[in-house]
Amino acid sequence: MEVMRMSNRLAVLILPILAAVAHAADLPANYPQTANRLIDAALADRTSMDRLEYLCYQIGNRLSGSQGLERAIQWSAEEMRKAGLENVRTIPVKVPHWVRGRESARLVAPAEQPLYILGLGGSVATPKEGITADVVVVSSFDELEKLGRAAVQGKIVLYDAPFTSYGETVAYRGAGASRAAHLGAVAALVRSVTARSLRDPHTGAMRYSAGDPQIPTAAVSVEDAMWLHGLARAGQNVRVHLEMEARTDADADSFDVMGEIVGSEKPDEIIAIGGHIDSWDVGQGAHDDGASLMAALEAVSLMKKLGIRPRRTIRVVFWTNEENGGRGGVAYRDWLGDNVGKHVAAIEMDGGAETPVGFEVAASASPRRRARAGGAAAPPTVPADFQPKVAAIAKLLARIHSDKVVVGESEADVEPLLAAGVPVLGLRTTMEHYFDYHHTEADTFDKVNREDFRKCVATFAVMAWGLAEWK
Repeated sequence: MEVMRMSNRLAVLILPILAAVAHAADLPANYPQTANRLIDAALADRTSMDRLEYLCYQIGNRLSGSQGLERAIQWSAEEMRKAGLENVRTIPVKVPHWVRGRESARLVAPAEQPLYILGLGGSVATPKEGITADVVVVSSFDELEKLGRAAVQGKIVLYDAPFTSYGETVAYRGAGASRAAHLGAVAALVRSVTARSLRDPHTGAMRYSAGDPQIPTAAVSVEDAMWLHGLARAGQNVRVHLEMEARTDADADSFDVMGEIVGSEKPDEIIAIGGHIDSWDVGQGAHDDGASLMAALEAVSLMKKLGIRPRRTIRVVFWTNEENGGRGGVAYRDWLGDNVGKHVAAIEMDGGAETPVGFEVAASASPRRRARAGGAAAPPTVPADFQPKVAAIAKLLARIHSDKVVVGESEADVEPLLAAGVPVLGLRTTMEHYFDYHHTEADTFDKVNREDFRKCVATFAVMAWGLAEWK
């Protein structure tokens, strides 16, 4: 999941205006019956879970530039065809190709012990012989700045920043290396961005600033970060040896994948739904974001099975390179060209497949992601009639309790569409355990609950169909 996306999600407020205006959107008489058919079919579905199992167990993780990702792309296009989707195609995308290589770390003083690490995506390597240096531990950037160059020069900086929210704490993963390098550090370690841990490190993207040296950086498990911090507080001289073979190769060829159910009356008007097909190079990419792909695919597949053809076209899109570049979303917008204006809405699911609770209407985007999406000074205003439609359609999901509608920021892959004026939604789940598995070896198929997943399929299907059908 993209590094800054959670900054407002966890604190987002349900706007009273949504409830107030919902009555203004008259729900067509045929909606409840069709919505219940879709929900019933989704709650009995087996196919999508079988697809997810294949993706996780037989293809596995799918980092940009990897053979796993390209296998997943080829398989996904074939699965769309098997499901009866129309106009199945791929569009080319050049993606970053970061390779982890071998990596290890160990405490060498005051005792010899291994440390549990995962290099951060985009990191440079250590010298072949590794780096051995004393560790200085801080809990915030303010603490780092107060130490100054004299205390940091030649050291490894460890950020032991406790988890507050993803949007706040992930800053240490993203910018920690360059902030430490600016003061002369030779490497940076970052406490994994999670509230709960079983000594499992969490990887993710980092970025180097233009004016500072590039130093190797890795995530350490929460337990190891706290342990090293405890040793430092006790006055011990903490010394660590770090070895990383990470490298960045030339950009690789990749693809977005898409297929459709063509609209019966307005085929040129599009509702895009989907998630991102890439994952990190650990685990199986089950919650992030394989389950979302399979839920979107099955949402449209069920319409085909039930003989439901909406007025507008529903396009399933698997975007590539969300995790460490976002190029798939930009490539999709560029591929559309002037036809971007024919998109009525876009829905992305990228918060795991736990119990769905509803939708987040995007009304803003972070300045950094907005620049990446095309440099717009500000995101367009959501059309006045869009929120009432969403709120009215969401009421059809009350039987499975996924009928909440909130306002907040957009998902990463659909943000380029938001910048071009397309209303976008995020399918939201409880995310109770999402950050336990996020970007770890533990993001595996067994963590996906079948009943929760089926409800996600139903939630996707009803909202996509409702927006596509609305006159």
